[in-house]
Amino acid sequence: MGQKVNPYGLRLGINKSWKSKWFVDPKDYANTLHEDLRLRDTIARAPETQGADIADVEIIRHPQRITIIIHTGRPGVIIGAKGANIEKLGKALQKQVGKKIQIKIKEVTRPETNAQLIAESVTRQLKGRVSFRRAMKMAVINAMKAGVQGAKIKVGGRLGGAEMGRREGYKEGRIPLHTFRADIDYGFAQAVTTFGTIGVKVWIYNGEVFGTEKKEDAGVLLKKQRERERERGHDRDRDRDRDRDRDRDRDRPPARPRGAR
Repeated sequence: MGQKVNPYGLRLGINKSWKSKWFVDPKDYANTLHEDLRLRDTIARAPETQGADIADVEIIRHPQRITIIIHTGRPGVIIGAKGANIEKLGKALQKQVGKKIQIKIKEVTRPETNAQLIAESVTRQLKGRVSFRRAMKMAVINAMKAGVQGAKIKVGGRLGGAEMGRREGYKEGRIPLHTFRADIDYGFAQAVTTFGTIGVKVWIYNGEVFGTEKKEDAGVLLKKQRERERERGHDRDRDRDRDRDRDRDRDRPPARPRGAR
């Protein structure tokens, strides 16, 4: 039996980062985790986010507030007219957790290469009774045209309203799931149809990542800036001492030769 593992979780700390960033006391860990899950669920079910093509949600906890970064293919839908939708969503989340919420929107510039958005696009087509083979094939072809190195999609359930459930797949290019440095995006969505639930899984291979640039936080940047200023101050002091010594040597009368009267 093949042991299946989530491609994202397998690469955490290698070329992927955590989607929730916070540190709490071990006693509060479970409550904080469930609070995160409730926030994600509320965002997914909120009427303001319906049809917004949400690809990912990041949660960053600060001492006094929670920052939520929503990656979306259609930012205008979440923001709404004059920011009405995002304000309404922020109030609902704030009421739920009882803390100050800051929402940031990041646009997914190429939705045809994002695994989660591809999976949701296929589920929408399946709900609309589009042929599952056509939906799979078009999704993979569009991803390959957009420049990815490999794309794989699998659907499972009562495909086409068949009596027995089955699994079908379509693949183009390479999907090296065993290579840790491979940048593989994974997405999953479910289509709830009149004849049962159909699951959709998508894998997108974007090439290999040989090094990760670590983004430094404000504290580290400030520390480095202070060290640079301190070094510049030492350099200025050294130059000033050297100039003073040179001036002193120039003003000093020339030494008389030995034996001269």
